[in-house]
Amino acid sequence: MATFHFELVAPERILYSGEVEAVELPATEGDMTVLAGHAPAMTTLQTGFLVVGEGAGKGKRILIQGGFADIGPKGATVLAERATPVEELTASALEEEILRVRTTADSKEEGPEKEALKATIHKLEEAGATLRA
Repeated sequence: MATFHFELVAPERILYSGEVEAVELPATEGDMTVLAGHAPAMTTLQTGFLVVGEGAGKGKRILIQGGFADIGPKGATVLAERATPVEELTASALEEEILRVRTTADSKEEGPEKEALKATIHKLEEAGATLRA
């Protein structure tokens, strides 16, 4: 399978930089898979797992919280607001993050911003269930 260059950048570090076969993104308009030669696109990202396909059943899963992806025929770059590789995730860290987002949501008036925060809480709870499985 053809490869392309992929880079995942979080505020505190570069989490991934290298050749990949595919990247699954939690785009706000729906999950999407990027392959080599993808048409140019730019999309915002929601909370969810980004999956880097390195070939032959190998890959990495990274929980991201917001950001955007810049996709082109020769590569893709994700700038994540927050990103944590699965191997660094703990149940207690997820619970703390859910509490932080829930506290922020509780301070907001009803509206689109509060709904987005509720969706983030739901995605974080799903991530926690995935870790326990």
